[in-house]
Amino acid sequence: MVPMPFNTTHDPARRSWIESANAAATDFPLQNLPYGVFRSGENLTPRIGVAIGDQILNLATAAELDLLPAAARTACRQPSLNALMATGPGKWTELRARLSEMLGVDSCPVRLRAQIEHCLVPQAGITMLLPAHIGGYTDFYASIFHATNVGKMLRPDQPLLPNYKWVPIGYHGRSSSIVASGTPVRRPHGQSKAPDAPAPVFGPCKNLDYELELGAFVGPGNRQGEPVPLAAAAGHLFGVVLLNDWSARDIQAWEYQPLGPFLAKNFATTISPWVVTLEALAPFRVPAFARLPGDPAPLPYLADPADTALGGLDLTLEVWLLTQKMRQAGIGPHRLSSGNFSTMYWTLAQLLTHHTSNGCNLQPGDLLGSGTVSGEAKESRGSLLELTMRGTEPLHLPGGEERKFLQDGDEVILRGHAERPGARRIGLGECRGVVLPAAS
Repeated sequence: MVPMPFNTTHDPARRSWIESANAAATDFPLQNLPYGVFRSGENLTPRIGVAIGDQILNLATAAELDLLPAAARTACRQPSLNALMATGPGKWTELRARLSEMLGVDSCPVRLRAQIEHCLVPQAGITMLLPAHIGGYTDFYASIFHATNVGKMLRPDQPLLPNYKWVPIGYHGRSSSIVASGTPVRRPHGQSKAPDAPAPVFGPCKNLDYELELGAFVGPGNRQGEPVPLAAAAGHLFGVVLLNDWSARDIQAWEYQPLGPFLAKNFATTISPWVVTLEALAPFRVPAFARLPGDPAPLPYLADPADTALGGLDLTLEVWLLTQKMRQAGIGPHRLSSGNFSTMYWTLAQLLTHHTSNGCNLQPGDLLGSGTVSGEAKESRGSLLELTMRGTEPLHLPGGEERKFLQDGDEVILRGHAERPGARRIGLGECRGVVLPAAS
């Protein structure tokens, strides 16, 4: 896998003529330029936009004014990102370079700014939608620390199953229940069985949880029967979002054997609205996770020197919680955990290559979930299941509350950013969801 090279769009010294994009704390400086789909005011038509500071550049309007590369204009007029995702790395780079030129204070002629300003929409007051039509959704289990933490609760003597270090584990999720950030999530019903109960019962989930994940959108797909080799996988990955894989732990514990996750997982998955491209993240590429001595080397189809050298991503990912009581008392969100995506056992490219290794055909807009992002330290664990050790070690929150699992009214907020010396900090935005009571 050959990562996209650095170019002018990554230069940390460049600034935008949109002043809000130059603020040190913004998630969306000139070096980011993430894509999303929005609607505003009385215009209910979904439109593709690019986040820049506190503004959105409406690409549909920019295309109509012939401000964009000819090859991108049709795709940018669509109501979703699927067509743009399908165009491939060459067209992505061409469009990103043009957007950076249009929005850069050092590269945009003053005479053009009035036209570009006509394409700008304030982010305040708009509605963000799902960025793409998601035809297929697969969730993986790529963190060895998460797998070990969960395994210790179930199998103390053998936390990891024998196949874990050989094969990326995943399951097919439900694309129809993926929702955009800000969409409330209703507590699900399901079967559960207490260890000492003679029979299961049906009712609202008692042990509702979140899972902190990264989602990767597929760009150009592959034909059925034609796997994507690891060296080519980068060209099939468009960008990433934050992903909350809501989980009903008590339902999951009863139903998961022998076929794995089902109703405990498919009632809701929340993703952040802005897709940060892999090209924008090029300065934050790091080596793939270093396997411990004695661990098996990946099989040849999952091994590539370039992916080993730069297949990881240095992304800080955080979970924040805002309870109803905290909201009423005027207390801000409380950070529960902070981890880093560089600790994942399998790279995004390995996940895509393995997914297609049997000839499975991925399509533009398909979504790959990384699985819970957890690190070695307790404060980097990406779920309440791990943080509270299955409810045996409750968390203490500001205002005197405790949490073993989520309660109605709780809002889970995922945040992420990339930052290092010599590069401009860029963010992933937020992924938010409030828990509603179960339906009567």
